[in-house]
Amino acid sequence: MSTEPETTEQTGPGTPDPGADNGPRHDGPVVEGGTPGGGAEADAGDGAPDAGGTGAAPDSDGGPEGNAGDGGLADDGQSDAETDERSDAEEAERAGAEDGLPGTEADGRADASADGADGSPADSAGDGGSAVDGQSDAGEDGRAGAEAGGSGGRSEAEAELAAQRVERQRIEQRKAERKGPIESGGRLSGTAADLLAAVRAVESGEKPAATVFAEPEPAPRRPAPETARRPMTEAPEPAGEPAAPEPRTVEAVRRVLARGGAPETLAPQVAAALGEGAEERLHEDPWQLLHVSGVRPEQADGFARALLGAECGPDDERRGRAFTVWLLEQAALAGHTALEAPALTAALAKRAVPDPEVALNATLAEGEALAFQDALEDAPAAEEADEDGERPVRVLVGLERYALAEESLADGLARLINSTPKEGGSAPDWERAAASAQGSAAELLRVAAGHCLVLHTGGEASRVEPARLLGEAQRLGLRAWAAAHSPLGRDGFGQLLRRLPQAQEAQESQAPAEASAPPVATVAGLLSGAEGPGRDKDGSLALDLLVVLDAPQLDVEAAALLVESLPDGARLVLAGDPTVLWSVGPGRVFADLLAARVCPQIASRVPDPGPLGELVSGIGVGELNQVAAPGKEVVIVPVRDAGEAVHRTVQLVADSVPRAIGIPAEQTVVITPGHGGAAGTRVLNAALKERLNPGPGRFGGFDPGDRIAYSPAPGRTLPGHVVKADAEGLHLSCSGAHVVVPKERVETRLRHGWALTAHQAVGGRWPAVVVVLPGDAAQALSRPWVCTAFSRAARHLSVVHGVEQALPRAVAEVPAKPRTTRLPALLRPPAQDPGTQEGTAG
Repeated sequence: MSTEPETTEQTGPGTPDPGADNGPRHDGPVVEGGTPGGGAEADAGDGAPDAGGTGAAPDSDGGPEGNAGDGGLADDGQSDAETDERSDAEEAERAGAEDGLPGTEADGRADASADGADGSPADSAGDGGSAVDGQSDAGEDGRAGAEAGGSGGRSEAEAELAAQRVERQRIEQRKAERKGPIESGGRLSGTAADLLAAVRAVESGEKPAATVFAEPEPAPRRPAPETARRPMTEAPEPAGEPAAPEPRTVEAVRRVLARGGAPETLAPQVAAALGEGAEERLHEDPWQLLHVSGVRPEQADGFARALLGAECGPDDERRGRAFTVWLLEQAALAGHTALEAPALTAALAKRAVPDPEVALNATLAEGEALAFQDALEDAPAAEEADEDGERPVRVLVGLERYALAEESLADGLARLINSTPKEGGSAPDWERAAASAQGSAAELLRVAAGHCLVLHTGGEASRVEPARLLGEAQRLGLRAWAAAHSPLGRDGFGQLLRRLPQAQEAQESQAPAEASAPPVATVAGLLSGAEGPGRDKDGSLALDLLVVLDAPQLDVEAAALLVESLPDGARLVLAGDPTVLWSVGPGRVFADLLAARVCPQIASRVPDPGPLGELVSGIGVGELNQVAAPGKEVVIVPVRDAGEAVHRTVQLVADSVPRAIGIPAEQTVVITPGHGGAAGTRVLNAALKERLNPGPGRFGGFDPGDRIAYSPAPGRTLPGHVVKADAEGLHLSCSGAHVVVPKERVETRLRHGWALTAHQAVGGRWPAVVVVLPGDAAQALSRPWVCTAFSRAARHLSVVHGVEQALPRAVAEVPAKPRTTRLPALLRPPAQDPGTQEGTAG
């Protein structure tokens, strides 16, 4: 039975409908024989999945825990000792409401990259707080890894970041070469270049080089290397890791901050953000303080007034440029790679910038941002063209790093689309492989045989089709690998490969030591070199076929690095469920590619099995259906308030699910919309630790045996557990990898991990999942969030339900918030694209 929301006026994403009837609930997902909205009855005594309860009243604890204020900077300390992107994410979300920017992604970068709530109210400090005081919920999943990069030993995160820097340098170099003047014959190589040199030699009376007429030597055939075994430890230490700011630079910055009344504790962050000569740059332009995560415009204004005195004014060009860049950074935290110029100037006006157009043009003139003109996709060419026959365009403004990444990604994708796949098996061999499969699996094999870029969509059960493709490609002699978003996804896909007859046959032909290691890595490990096949002499990945799982989690920078790393002729298959949350970083690569239709797309027809599969499939199309769950696969536990939600969650994890379902507590994960609030991850983890692994928390609040969520880099979360603590730091086990976190980084990189947010959980699956929906979480819910949270369960799902009608309303009416990106325009044929233009906006 479909659950439809009551007929009310359409409201915006995450906004309660003031006209909604607060009477009886809508039907929710219930077990067979359950009551509408309440699901199976839950025993009030033990919280088992066979008891009853009453409806939930909205919880009043969902508001901000404190608010970063308007006044100057006061050194009130760091909330939760976390000094990274969460407050930026709060501003990004506020930009949608106050500044007039495009809607922000409630479940986006603020959750996983900045370790914030998936759209839930964030922690902040009161009026008149400090630049640091407003930074909460930001630590382990935000830029903490980068901030701590100067202390202790290097880790997998630094290896990944170092690899990304190298790739970005290559991208920027290529862009610079393309923009520079082209000398006649300067782009030629090989025989063509030699012939041109010979012609010039003859014209000048010189003797042509003998190599022009020499017969080329045949290229040696390269044997396909054996599959490399995936290492289970951290990445090797990268070379060229930037050093921490020099103490004298930090001290000089500290003195400047003191003169302006800013917290001196910000000095290391300012020195790291501004680089060499940081104190001079800060003294000459106090608004450079906005480069530090967590500092807000009103706080930078106060610092500038204290430092400049009468010279400070709202029309200061430095202020306008800094505010423009800051707004673009907030938009990136919300998932946008660029903003439309009118939206940006409107946001500047709301920030009391007297002339937004002048501020924007000054920012563009200084090269701090780039402007682009993209043709309006929806405008009919015949009706909308002006007198000169030109199509109307929209002006977009973006930061250079995302502009370069998006253009590099578009170039790399065009290279794949126009390339001929590397030979691996004959056409009859691929056809025989496809004939042995059925349905959409056969279609995937046939399409992958002749194309270098293929998109594959489907739920969790559809992963059997990319696994089949991987096995057949290996059998045909191709170097085939898969890459998942998280270690849990990597390990799960590896187990799937081992179960497939085709993969087993391919592995039997390898050496015994190699056969036990399936060819699957994480995307981060593949790019950093910590996992996967390694790279060829030319720097490309040593593979012929790459299947990327969880493709919706690719942001523009990671996707650009990945595509740039592929050798010519390699096949790339992007696979994933388009109904789940998008990437933490800016962009929506998978969705843009699906919309652009520039390459073959295969929609899997393999349904997710059982009541859980039926429930999640309905959510994906906007329906919250009742499902028959005779084996208690889906259980609803109604609660009245946040306190009861915490109590029932602990009962479910520690007692009810192990006793009634047979799944132990260590195989159950709790998912909730945010870290803050009365039923956020902090409160839930504290309650679960007290019940499941009580201890004094002598090492930064952790004890051996604690479940943790380790964030080595922005947007990445590795679930694991604490092994021990010693002088080196906290020893963790994360999906079989041994990780040592130095003591000084524990507070900023680790959280307890019994309870996670949806973005932290994406890419992984657990036998049992308890989704907690307290009353204060209603505005954070959306269809992608619900789909992501519910689909993490493999065997059993319990929903601690306190949001009443907000759940079916979110599924039916609240899709993913739009993101502004340039990738669709860049992927269009050149004849339809007016190109890009750097310069003034207007």
